[in-house]
Amino acid sequence: MSAETTTGRAGREALLEVKDLHVAYGAITALTGVSLSVGRGEIVALIGANGAGKTSTLRAVSGMLKPKQGQITLGGKAIAGKKSHELVPLGMAHAPEGRGIFLNLTVDENLTLGAYLRRDSDAIEADREHAFSLFPRLRERREQRAGTLSGGEQQMLAVARALMSRPSLLLLDEPSLGLAPQVIEKIFAILRTVNEQGVSILLVEQNAHLALGISHHAYVLETGAIVMEGPGRELLASPEIRKAYLGE
Repeated sequence: MSAETTTGRAGREALLEVKDLHVAYGAITALTGVSLSVGRGEIVALIGANGAGKTSTLRAVSGMLKPKQGQITLGGKAIAGKKSHELVPLGMAHAPEGRGIFLNLTVDENLTLGAYLRRDSDAIEADREHAFSLFPRLRERREQRAGTLSGGEQQMLAVARALMSRPSLLLLDEPSLGLAPQVIEKIFAILRTVNEQGVSILLVEQNAHLALGISHHAYVLETGAIVMEGPGRELLASPEIRKAYLGE
């Protein structure tokens, strides 16, 4: 698969650009020169085996890890090295692996915290209603503590809470992890809807079939480096990808 710029993908303007990203945990190198991009209106998937560097990439992009080297821009603004709380007002939200919700707080309280930097109370309530329309189960559970929810409901809450900041870019780390197939199907259908409503998505997902099926473009990571990229459907049809990641 040949490399191509985001602006060359159906004429989409680049929203996120990552160039020559290097990340290390002490003496251990996690990423070696990763470059990728997400266009406005795109779902872009990052697939690879456990330990390939997928989560490290998301953490570096979202300010949870400081890169050793490299450039990251969001909407044309340099953001490498910025802290996570500085990126939320710029339009980035991150639903991390493990969901990261507040288990002792109710569904409603978690959603309120998702909008903690906003002051437009009427719009916040409108977005809460929108979240409940996307995830009707959460409306039914709105007064329950998040720790009492099922795994699928907690994942729904993690996505809904991230959307409360009105992001232009949503980072998602392993949204299908540990969930039943019918729940996964429901969540991925909602991700399509969210994307159609204007939110770009950078998706890390162990289930390569799901990730490639939903994505406009995808990158394959191996031992901290991008080894292949192309349209999601094209990679899904690749014999090499099907053998390595789909068990065929």
